[in-house]
Amino acid sequence: MILTPTPENLARAAELLAAGELVALPTETVYGLGADASNPVASAKIFAAKGRPANHPLIVHLADASQLPEWAREIPPEALALAKAFWPGPLTLILKKQAGVPEVVTGGQDTVGIRIPDHPVAQALLRAFGGGIAAPSANRFGRISPTTARHVAAELADQVALILDGGACDVGIESTILDLSRETPAILRPGAIGADAIAAVIGRRPSEATQAAPSDAPRVSGSLPGHYAPRTPLEILTPEALDARLARDGEHCAVLARHQPSALPHQVWITAPEDAAGYAHGLYANLRALDFSGATVILVEALPNDSEWTAIHDRLGRAATGSGAA
Repeated sequence: MILTPTPENLARAAELLAAGELVALPTETVYGLGADASNPVASAKIFAAKGRPANHPLIVHLADASQLPEWAREIPPEALALAKAFWPGPLTLILKKQAGVPEVVTGGQDTVGIRIPDHPVAQALLRAFGGGIAAPSANRFGRISPTTARHVAAELADQVALILDGGACDVGIESTILDLSRETPAILRPGAIGADAIAAVIGRRPSEATQAAPSDAPRVSGSLPGHYAPRTPLEILTPEALDARLARDGEHCAVLARHQPSALPHQVWITAPEDAAGYAHGLYANLRALDFSGATVILVEALPNDSEWTAIHDRLGRAATGSGAA
C-alpha cells in the first residue's frame, strides 16, 4: 500500500514499526525497507522479505546525532566531526557497537553502521518513531535498488505493511560507507561523499574501496561482487566498442549512454546526463526501464575515470557481474 506522508500516515507508519512490522521509507539515497532496529524479530523480517543472507549487516538510521551513543561506543572525534559536516546526508559510519544492539542488525559483528538520512519524510518518520530504524534498500537481495515508491511496490508490495511515497530519491545511489572502527579510516562502499571531502574534514585520507580491502574490515551492505543487478545481462563497453556492437543487425539491445545515436528499430536507448550527479540520480530508474524493455542485453557506455564517477563505476561493475540471473 503506497501512502502519501501525511501526519496521520506518518503516525500510522510509526505505530506499525513499533508493532514489529516492515515499512518502506524514502531517503535521499534510495528507498529503505525499515524495521525497528532494537527489535530482533522485526529486523529478521527484513532478511526474509529481501531474501538477504543473515550475515549481511543492516544500517541503522537515526533522527539526530545525539542518539549516536545509544548505538555506538568508543566514538572517535573524527566521527563527530564527520557527523557535523555531513549529517543529515549520504554517509554511513561504521563504529564499535553498543552491547545492546541486536546481532541480527550487525550480522554478528562487533560493529554497527549508522547514518542520519537527509529526507524530510525519513526525518519525520524517525522523529515520530523515536528510535533507530534498520533500513537496507527495499528490493530483492542483489537486485536494482529502488528510487521511487512504485519500484518498491513492484518487488515487495506483499512484504511490507506500508510504503511511504516521498517522490524520487535525490542522490539515487547508496550512501558512502566509512569504517572508523579500526586505526585507519577506510571507505568500504563509495558514494556521493568521496575521499577528498572526508579528508578535508578529518585531516587524513581514508583508503578507498577500489583498493584491496583489509582482511579484518567489517562486512557491509552492497559489497558483493554481483549486486544492484538487472535480470537482463549487462555489459559495459567503450564508446568505440558500443558503436561496433550497435552496427550488428538484429540484436535487440537496450542502451544507456551519454550521447544520442541515430535511431535503430531493434534498440531501446536512454540518454543519460553528462554529469556524475545527474547520472547517479537516474541510474537505477534507467536500469529498471532497460531491464523491462524486452531487450536481450543491456549495453552501458563506459564512463570517465575521474574520482566523481567512482561510486557509479562501483555500482555498474557489480551490476554487470550479477546481471542475467533468473
